[in-house]
Amino acid sequence: MNILLKIRQILDGVTARLGGDRSLENVQRSADVVLALVLTGIISMLIIPLPPTAIDYLIATNLTVSVALIMVALYIPSAVHLSIFPSLLLFTTLFRLGLNISATRQILLHANAGEIIFAFGNFVVGGNFVVGGVIFLIITMVQFIVIVKGAERVAEVAARFTLDAMPGKQMAIDADMRAGLIDSNQGRERRLALQKESQLYGAMDGAMKFVKGDAIAGLVITTINIIGGLIIGMAMMGMSAGDSARTFSLLSIGD
Repeated sequence: MNILLKIRQILDGVTARLGGDRSLENVQRSADVVLALVLTGIISMLIIPLPPTAIDYLIATNLTVSVALIMVALYIPSAVHLSIFPSLLLFTTLFRLGLNISATRQILLHANAGEIIFAFGNFVVGGNFVVGGVIFLIITMVQFIVIVKGAERVAEVAARFTLDAMPGKQMAIDADMRAGLIDSNQGRERRLALQKESQLYGAMDGAMKFVKGDAIAGLVITTINIIGGLIIGMAMMGMSAGDSARTFSLLSIGD
């Protein structure tokens, strides 16, 4: 819901500056409806089974959006210019989690979760399941211990220092106004920018905790895929232990 509020605030500001044009109000309502439908679709992915082809398209969409977010985050001049980033991070993380659960359902039911997961599993394994499994464990541990926990700590420290520095920055703005270095409008703009900055870093702190939970859920889902798939493959699909281990390990790594 955070992303809906952010988009609504942006559209409210544009509408107010342009005199409350009725067409912009219609655009605002349409944006709210579209975003609500998208969020409903993501939640539905947790319940409704998706065919492998749909999973392929959604994985490709997820990769495209992720690359776009990385490029935008690298090239913006200031983090304040992308104040909606924490909401986007929550949105994309929820989408990836729903996609992961949908893929798990297909893996355990049909041992087939689409071409992209199968191809990526083959790429990581590289023809040797032992080496591929070790490499996958290394990548997973690096992602969780180094990237996720490190990013969580960075966001926590940034939020703490930003909030601690707020009184001093506000006093500096007041001092500049009393000295005549800036007028009241400039002071108001600086206070607004300071407020946006504190809200951004506070939201990032919360968003990174959500991302950490998603990483833990990913580890649990992978373990369930391997163990559950091994049992289902032998008990319900008539596979041998070796074939079941190879098939479901490959799909779990690709997922």
